Amino acid sequence: MTDSIGLAVIGAGYWGPNLVRNAMATAAVDVRYLCDLDEQRARQVLGRYSTITATDDYDRVLDDPGVQAVAIATPAASHFPLAMAALDAGKHVLVEKPLTSSLADGEKLVQAAEDRGLVLMCDHTYCYTSAVREMRRLVHDGGLGDVQFVDSVRINLGLVQPDVDVLWDLAPHDLSILDFLLPEHVSVVAVAAQGADPLGHGMPCVGYLTLRLSTGAIAHVHVNWLSPIKIRTMVIGGSQRTVVWDDMNPSQRLAVYDRGVDREVAGDLDPDDRKQIRVSYRTGEMVAPALPEREALLAMMTEFAASISEGRQPATDGRAGLRVMTILEAAERSLGHEGSLVAVEAL
Repeated sequence: MTDSIGLAVIGAGYWGPNLVRNAMATAAVDVRYLCDLDEQRARQVLGRYSTITATDDYDRVLDDPGVQAVAIATPAASHFPLAMAALDAGKHVLVEKPLTSSLADGEKLVQAAEDRGLVLMCDHTYCYTSAVREMRRLVHDGGLGDVQFVDSVRINLGLVQPDVDVLWDLAPHDLSILDFLLPEHVSVVAVAAQGADPLGHGMPCVGYLTLRLSTGAIAHVHVNWLSPIKIRTMVIGGSQRTVVWDDMNPSQRLAVYDRGVDREVAGDLDPDDRKQIRVSYRTGEMVAPALPEREALLAMMTEFAASISEGRQPATDGRAGLRVMTILEAAERSLGHEGSLVAVEAL
């Protein structure tokens, strides 16, 4: 392999141009192709990037020995065949969320990458933001104490997707963040899902997930394509502190509150008797950590290149994608059973 990693971006739609721009800004990456079924659209996206070849021939990309990796930004249903063809051709693969449109296909991709010694990475972009990385540090370093609850809201107007419902479109962001934040000994063990289709779209446009964690805590995720306002918030409540992330507030994305409820048991009395339990309210200070502003997608692309060069798994590898998909598939089963609680398969 040369000093730079030859990369082909597959898909010139909504996300592909962002991948091209950030790959071009990554020193370790040499963008060779932008491949799309509509070659003219690829040419329009490239514009001034005259060193990148626009093509509609995926086989040409895979046959080029100068391409060591592909970044796939196409509709979810096409992820599996495109990624598997790339792995079969000996290419490292970065895939836009979700990893595939079914858990079975995702497992095949992960196994294929591991068998071939190739990097398979999920584009869980939010995990590379300064705010989420700081939240992870707070959780893993014990700065929040034990996680007691998580509440996440991701609502906006559109984009209504033709091939996946709102849970498969938006919830992977929140679920990937949750997977990234939680300590290794904490996992999602069950999910209950509610969805509504007021548009008559044929699949939910509004969705709610209630996740049960292995510690007994719960997490709640609200996703919605129909909201006239855009909200991106997550609250992680800990036994010592609570952190609030507001991604729409660039002047204060994170706020850490030393406020909450402390539980006290009177003397040596039976702690199971709720009448003997006292609570006190802690009203400490709020701290807004200073965070560097950086483009998460650039950090993600840097991690992809580093994982290839160093021969290691990336922070959001294929198995991280599988863990998200196990929750989504359990949520689908819950929707089919009127929102009943469904166990999440352990990986």
